[in-house]
Amino acid sequence: MTLEDNAGAIATAGVDEVGRGALFGPVVAGAVVLTAKTTAVLAELGVTDSKRLTPARRQALVNPIQQQAQAYAIGWASAREIDRLNILQASLLAMKRAINRLSIAPELCLIDGNQSVPQLGIPQQTVIKGDQTCIAIAAASVLAKVWRDTLIVRLDQRYPGYDLASNKGYGSPKHRAAIAKLGRSPQHRQSFKVSTQLTLLSEAQTEITHLTPVPASID
Repeated sequence: MTLEDNAGAIATAGVDEVGRGALFGPVVAGAVVLTAKTTAVLAELGVTDSKRLTPARRQALVNPIQQQAQAYAIGWASAREIDRLNILQASLLAMKRAINRLSIAPELCLIDGNQSVPQLGIPQQTVIKGDQTCIAIAAASVLAKVWRDTLIVRLDQRYPGYDLASNKGYGSPKHRAAIAKLGRSPQHRQSFKVSTQLTLLSEAQTEITHLTPVPASID
């Protein structure tokens, strides 16, 4: 983990987002501050890009990540903000919100991808495929993924018929068919074309209680 080793003793946050390609719900970002010691612990536990982990494994890693982190936080941008800003700018806004909610102000942020967070006011470094090469970024992706999936499962009860508990808001065949039949809910991204979305099917996950509380509304 060269980037984290080079960061040395300064407080460094790994930052990642999830849900960019979904048709429904917010884009969610996580930010996690680790030390060199806790980075090694989480590496031994198998923390990696959340997309490479099963839902059960992601869930199992939530508590260890929270226990090992010096600080962690979740930020999000709503479907309305995505439609207003575009998905890239909304993703960067979610990242900024996560960073600003950290209980420890980081001295450096490692941002997954190739886009810097605008007007952050903190030194930052972009890391292409950072969720695969940087434990802090991977940990952030796990927390963000579990938090978002939990929210979408909850919203499935408010907006039935879209199979959200299974597809987590992504464009599965059942989800696209439901949109054609029922139309879009207030939490659907109006600016996204249904026909261009990739299918992503995953298991519904059990609700967690130790991350930022899932809000009743994400407007």
